[in-house]
Amino acid sequence: MLQQTAATGIDASELARAQQFVGGIVRSFEAKVVGQERLRETLVIGLLTGGHVLLESVPGLAKTTAAQALADSVSADFRRIQCTPDLLPSDIAGTQIYDAGKGTFVTQLGPVHANIVLLDEINRSSAKTQSAMLEAMQERQTSIGGEPYPLPQPFLVLATQNPIEQEGTYRLPEAQMDRFMVKDVLDYPSPAEEAEVIRRIDAGVFADDRKPPAAVSLDAVSEVQQLVRRVYIDPAIIRYIVGLAYVTRNAGRYLEPGLAKLVEFGASPRASIAFSQAARALAILDGRDHVIPEDVKKLAHRVLRHRIVLGFEAVVEGTSVETVIDAVLAAVQTP
Repeated sequence: MLQQTAATGIDASELARAQQFVGGIVRSFEAKVVGQERLRETLVIGLLTGGHVLLESVPGLAKTTAAQALADSVSADFRRIQCTPDLLPSDIAGTQIYDAGKGTFVTQLGPVHANIVLLDEINRSSAKTQSAMLEAMQERQTSIGGEPYPLPQPFLVLATQNPIEQEGTYRLPEAQMDRFMVKDVLDYPSPAEEAEVIRRIDAGVFADDRKPPAAVSLDAVSEVQQLVRRVYIDPAIIRYIVGLAYVTRNAGRYLEPGLAKLVEFGASPRASIAFSQAARALAILDGRDHVIPEDVKKLAHRVLRHRIVLGFEAVVEGTSVETVIDAVLAAVQTP
């Protein structure tokens, strides 16, 4: 640890402050959300890296509550956008309104101009509206009337999609899916967790007047984001990350033929970038100043599941993308 700390310039006091930061978020999150430990980890990783998060689950699994809890824990400006087929790009980015009194146009910024933005059921919006988010997610700005308007920092997009309702939805294009750093799929709570949700509702835990104070400040978020960028990642682990992405693009050479034929397209270089960024954040969450191979393995499903495109045969055979990812992990030697 001392040798790694000297190499990265991260000292023990900085790691201790980061742990206090993470602990504050965890306590604030757990006060509102029952269970969902992996969801909490995913959201914190997104916050610490500035990488956007795509969440998939059936309705009622606390996605909106989790997003609001994350924003409340860091005193962030939070906006929720309910995506519908008639939602326009201007409803997200903003527009210009004519002020008759002044005889000029006044710019009205849209709800995307917030620290944490929840795009609820993003696949219900049209392709034109979905594309309006691309500039915000990639360039951290919007263009209104030909003028750029920077987004506040930190900035994080959390998008949700419902996998069981396909009527009135639009398939997300691969180019937009690739801009989400991770995709998490949520499970149902256990019976004990579901009973605890009911108990908290009866106790008024979710009432507006019971909102807990922010655990940390936005300045602290920026500080830890800078710390994450300094986490040491060994060249051998970088080669491991690149190898995983390479195998997804050359499945026929490394995977079993019956499985390889199901892969139409592999992961882009954005997957390697996402691995390195998310693994650094995961190291900080675990109190380390360096990445280990287990960090990469733990993130593999979340980083790759929306970047590997399977053909129709995979649906017919009932083969999930997670099965392919597990085969990719087995095909690449761990450093």
